[in-house]
Amino acid sequence: MALEEQIAPEERVLTGTLQLLEKQGRGFRFIYFVWTVFVLALLGLAGAVTFYYWPVEALSPPHSLFQVELGGRRVRLYMAGRTLVANLAGFDDGLFAYLMFDYYRSRPALQQKEMILVADESGPATVYRILLRLPNDLIGGVNELAELKAQRLTARIDYNWLTADEIKQDRHQTTVFIESYQGPAPEKLEKLHGKELRQYLRRFIRFKSTVDPRIYRNLDPIPSPLTRKQASRLAADMIAVSKFYNIPLDLLIGIGAMENNFMSVPGDSNNTVWKRHAQPGDVVLKRRRGRVLVKNDSSGVWQITRQSLRYAHRLYLRDKKHDYSQLPERMRPPKKLDVNHVSQDVLTTYAGLLLSNLLDRFHGNVSLAVGAYNGGSRNPNAQYASRVEMIAKYARRIIGRAAELNREQVTKTEVNQSQAEAGP
Repeated sequence: MALEEQIAPEERVLTGTLQLLEKQGRGFRFIYFVWTVFVLALLGLAGAVTFYYWPVEALSPPHSLFQVELGGRRVRLYMAGRTLVANLAGFDDGLFAYLMFDYYRSRPALQQKEMILVADESGPATVYRILLRLPNDLIGGVNELAELKAQRLTARIDYNWLTADEIKQDRHQTTVFIESYQGPAPEKLEKLHGKELRQYLRRFIRFKSTVDPRIYRNLDPIPSPLTRKQASRLAADMIAVSKFYNIPLDLLIGIGAMENNFMSVPGDSNNTVWKRHAQPGDVVLKRRRGRVLVKNDSSGVWQITRQSLRYAHRLYLRDKKHDYSQLPERMRPPKKLDVNHVSQDVLTTYAGLLLSNLLDRFHGNVSLAVGAYNGGSRNPNAQYASRVEMIAKYARRIIGRAAELNREQVTKTEVNQSQAEAGP
């Protein structure tokens, strides 16, 4: 949709009027006067329309509906005593809303802006809204909002004027949200109840897949964000693998986010490796002096290369320490590997096995083990490891705090119900 179609009719006419005014010379005072009268008449029409549609409380004194400043050749349309805000997005889940709020605050276009997170309980269900304070100038504010829409940071041009009391209350709510999620994090996510942990992890997985930069940049191949069902299944698999191999769940979360934001998209399409002999499933590109050059691309959520898959499968066949019958059947590797057909569930098992093996090889050194997952045992990628650990720490804090807040809310509700039943 064109920008002109997104702005209200009276705003388009006013903008056109301003452009015409810019073309007038300073000496044409009479023409300037005529156009000024026309603008004021137009504002009167806009006010009449707004009077019909605007909530009644917006008209209560001492606030006038609209005011205009004509300073030189600049016009500013605003509401006295009110703050212009944009409604960027709304969600029905508090954890997901806070994750998106954090994401919005990190975007370059919004880092210097005031972001607001509120729980709107005016309807039948609570809606968590992310608001942005705009310049108190309707024309400038709408233009800024249109630019954010073009950057896919909002889905529509939606704004409102808030009173001083409303903006004060919304800022207070935002502070409460931030302080609540900035509280102490649990040492291990595994301490959370299984079902509870899966639900929160599912939300985190869906969030990361939703904000993948390849989606809003239209970079091929454009991945599709995970559905609730897909995210729930992956969360269950990750929790099962974490327990089975006794590896930290938050490290799996960090690796999954770093590799592919939990989505199954092929990678490393140009990666190749020289080998002595081709193996079943290899795509041979060249032959030279008794050696072959084969593709070594990556697959799935965990971006495991073909050669790493073969290595992980050898580890599986030699593994006498773990009873694989304890894993869900869909996650058990087959006895014979087909590198071209490995399910996402089995790939998660292989990812856990590789990480477990690396932790053993590096004697529990997390940084080296995680770095080797990406760069290989001979050349661990320290930068990759640092980013994985940063995501792991963030996920542990956010998920842990969400669980704690939920328990506090449940306890508060139970206490209120008990008091109500006890009566006076």
